[in-house]
Amino acid sequence: VQLQASGGGLVQAGGSLRLSCAASARIFGSFAMGWFRQSPGREREFVAAITRSGLGTFYADSVKGRFTISRDNAKNTVYLQMNKLKPEDTSIYYCAAGSVVQTTPAAYHYWGQGTQVTVSS
Repeated sequence: VQLQASGGGLVQAGGSLRLSCAASARIFGSFAMGWFRQSPGREREFVAAITRSGLGTFYADSVKGRFTISRDNAKNTVYLQMNKLKPEDTSIYYCAAGSVVQTTPAAYHYWGQGTQVTVSS
């Protein structure tokens, strides 16, 4: 399974971005999907995750109420809508696929290449 993340960029604080992660496999619907982020010198941290069906979503406390994860299994794509962005959201964002929803990076089997999100104050 190959994952291709896109949609990052530079935005002012309070603005919005929508990240996309396209999967190569037709079995995309068999995977739980997650978004993580990592800044220089810091560990990769959980942002959001979604179950295979899309009916269950989970968020880090730091993004709850501002970010929304969704998926379109017909398009093999998972999204992360990011609203009310803050400078502390600046990071490289990675999408990942795993067997079940988890908040730990080690639980995910496949990773995208990352997309940079920069929020200016």
